[in-house]
Amino acid sequence: MKNTVISVEHLSKQYDLGVVGTGSLIRDFERWWAKARNKLDPYAIIGHETDHLKRGESILALDDVSFTVKQGEALGIIGRNGAGKSTLLKILSRVTAPTSGVVKVKGRIGSLLEVGTGFHPELTGRENVYLNGAILGMKKEEVARKFDEIVDFSGVEKFIDTPVKRYSSGMYIRLGFAVAAHLDPDILIVDEVLAVGDADFQKKCLGKMGDVASEGRTVLFVSHNMASVKNLCQLGIVIEHGTISVSGGIEECVDHYLQANRSQSKLVIDHISHLNNLITINEVTLNNQPLDSVLISRSVSSLKIHFSGFISQDLPINLEVRIKDLNGLPLGFYSPGHSSKETNLVPRGNFSLTWECPIPQNILSGDYLLDIALTNPDNTWWMRIPSAAVVTIERAVDNKGERGWVLLS
Repeated sequence: MKNTVISVEHLSKQYDLGVVGTGSLIRDFERWWAKARNKLDPYAIIGHETDHLKRGESILALDDVSFTVKQGEALGIIGRNGAGKSTLLKILSRVTAPTSGVVKVKGRIGSLLEVGTGFHPELTGRENVYLNGAILGMKKEEVARKFDEIVDFSGVEKFIDTPVKRYSSGMYIRLGFAVAAHLDPDILIVDEVLAVGDADFQKKCLGKMGDVASEGRTVLFVSHNMASVKNLCQLGIVIEHGTISVSGGIEECVDHYLQANRSQSKLVIDHISHLNNLITINEVTLNNQPLDSVLISRSVSSLKIHFSGFISQDLPINLEVRIKDLNGLPLGFYSPGHSSKETNLVPRGNFSLTWECPIPQNILSGDYLLDIALTNPDNTWWMRIPSAAVVTIERAVDNKGERGWVLLS
């Protein structure tokens, strides 16, 4: 049976807002003395609210978080910006201490939390490799055995004897990840920093993390790229406002995260469709399904997008569809009115419109986001639904007869 290597019990982390200290004991005392006498902060910045008025305000970055990770598991940690993911990783890596709760870790941790983590800027790349090995508790001979492999993986051999303060952010990440992954950590923790690297290096890193997990070691991975998370991890947790909202299989966690984003999109459609007082949308369907996760099998060559609602006057209405990867990168744009200059003139009253939107040629299998909008002939929006649906394409679709898509680079 697998052993538990990380145990987190009722973990909380509170941060005080504002500047906590001045960096000098005598200045801290002067600030405290001014506060005690209800005087202005003597070290406040002109034009800013004084720090002593902010005292007592705080936020809970993590609130009663509990979970366990077993040896050999790859855990994806998912959440929006500011949810508490990085704070959790910093506590697990012992960079910061929790306010309350217990964290138990069994084994050696290698972590890459931000650009330059664990590197001394004045030391060369070579010296920093040995420094990181020493921090992990490795002997010099152990690091020397891995050194050539680390440098080869990082691709910075030409600059290995250059002080790292002269490295670009991409070079930092290349060497930092190579060190973290190759010095035999029992637990590898990687934050979103891989996004700094190019596509080839990201692919290489994901392959290496998969190798680490297959060797029986544990991986904790934070990313906003859901495709990468699903490829690497089997289990996941979703953090929302400092608490774990969902934990379990990675598919379930990713679906919950994307569904939360789509809920935000539905708020947008309600707001925009009533804001202009011209169009009210009652229903939007995709292939006769509600806007949700839609599976496109290899036999389907197009998407049927249907709108129904009410317009208060005669309007020219055109469809606009944008397809994006799960990281939000736009891949293609489709608009019948844009390509053929033909627009539906819809009379006042209740309306029902349907478009057949072809699937882009030779698109790879995987998950994609669709932005859907109704526009006028000038391509300004009557209404728009960002990230309206997640489309899962079962396998590559060869639709050579499709027309009207504009590829975005």
